[in-house]
Parts: sequence; C-alpha cells; structure tokens
Amino acid sequence: MHVDLTDLRLLLAIADAGSLSKAAERFPIALSAASNRLRGFEEDCGIVVFTRLAGGMAPTPAGRFILERAARVVSEVEQLRDTVRELRGPQRGAVRLAGTTVAISTFLPAALGVFLGDHPEVDLQLEERTSRDILQAVRAREIEIGILDGNVATGDVISLPFRTDRLVLLVPNGHPLGARPATRLRDAFEFAFVCLPAERPMQHFVESRAVQSGRPLKVRVRAPSFDAIAQLVAQDAGIAMLPEAAASRFARELPVGIVSLDDAWANRELRVCFADPNTLSPHAETLLRYLAHSG
Repeated sequence: MHVDLTDLRLLLAIADAGSLSKAAERFPIALSAASNRLRGFEEDCGIVVFTRLAGGMAPTPAGRFILERAARVVSEVEQLRDTVRELRGPQRGAVRLAGTTVAISTFLPAALGVFLGDHPEVDLQLEERTSRDILQAVRAREIEIGILDGNVATGDVISLPFRTDRLVLLVPNGHPLGARPATRLRDAFEFAFVCLPAERPMQHFVESRAVQSGRPLKVRVRAPSFDAIAQLVAQDAGIAMLPEAAASRFARELPVGIVSLDDAWANRELRVCFADPNTLSPHAETLLRYLAHSG
C-alpha cells in the first residue's frame, strides 16, 4: 500500500482531538476532504483505524498499533527535516497571498505581523483583489492563499472560516444619520460620501450597491485609506461605509459615530481559501496555520 505522510498526520490529529471535525479544523482541511482521506486510508490498508461513536472517534486495537507506528514515522520525518535545515542553513522563501480590501485593512496585519516576526526568512507577496479575482487566482495557482468574502461560492477550492465582520456607516458627530440606531444604505445615498479610489475592490462593492438601489452615489472626495477617510469624515467632508472593525477604532479616536446598516448583506464572513493542501509550499502551510489560529 502507498503511505502518505499527510494521511499519517491526519490520523494522529484525529486521535488527539477525538473527533474528525475537530481534527479537520486544526489541520486545517475541509471536513469532506478529511473524511475522504480517512476512508481511503482504511480501505487501502483493509483495517478500520477508528470506531465511530456518538461522541466522537476512538482508535480500534489495530488502530492503536497503526497510530503508534505513524507517530514514529512522522517524528523521524520531522527530525530529518530539521537536520537538513540545519545543514543547509537559513533559506529564504516567499508566500503569495491575496485578500479583499476589508481583510487587508483590518484583520490581516496583526496575523501577518506575528508570522513574519516568527519567520524572518519568509517574504510575503500581498495583493489586494476582489473576491472573485482571488478565487480565480487560487484555482490557477497564481497565489497560494486567499482571503475572500464568504458569500462567494468557492466550488472545488477549499475554504475555511477566518473572521466575521459587518459593514457600517461612519458619520461626523452631529450628522442627521447619527441620531438613528440603524439605517438602510439606500437611505444614506442622499448624503455625500468619502470614498476609496474607484479601482479599489471595496469601492466596486459600494458603487454596485448604489446602482442596485437606483440612487446615485454622491462622491465628494476619494481618499487612499480607511485612516484618511476617517479623518475627512471627522472634518464633516461626508460619510463613509467601512468595516466595523476599523470604524470602531476611529470612533474611539475621532469625533465620529457609527450607524449600523439595516441590510442583510452588511453582515459578512471572511474565509481563507487554498486549492490543495498537498501543493502548498512549506512556508504557505505554516502561514495557513497562523491564520487559522490568530482569531
């Protein structure tokens, strides 16, 4: 039989977690892919490794023997990698990563900062793209990891939860909208907006919402970043739509307020996606673990 190191690691993760779903989250790998790998391994060797229980999974007597040998094999491989790494010295590597405007401007900096601090030998090639462009780039192997909106159907591309956020309006203190607990974006289009440049992915989204509402978007000024937008809103240049994670920080630092959007699409999930864990570079695989555990 063919022995795949990834399968052995998955078996050990299942035994440690006591659950296939928990092991898939830690790995990380889609639950369906983990289930297929386990089933394929058991069919290939003709041995049931785990007993399926109501509360999880437990190794069979034969499974315990296999897990013991698997742990030795994985340990030996890790030691071999460490030895090779020491012999050849530090090797620089690069990881190709793309994210939406929201991901890059809010959640990614903290996670990437920790990763880069721990791995000085790795360089990141970070791009800002729309969710659909990210999905196409992952499929084409142009990038290894993408962070995109959860409402995009990923199909054959693996996607895992990354963060949740919602879009809100940032308004200057004393603005008419500030007296409302919430409003629809359609009703906010009667006021002038401070926007990102027209080519930025998030701005595409804002302007598409204006088109769908049948009301024109009144762009008073465009600014290159959320910080610049917030400064202009604070000086009564207009209102803006921002992720709540960014808007909350500005509301603590500037004379601005937050107005919730009473639109279902305003609540958004960000997901991390990749084509195949077996084709990820070692550095990309490590970064994926950081992203999965940085929340």
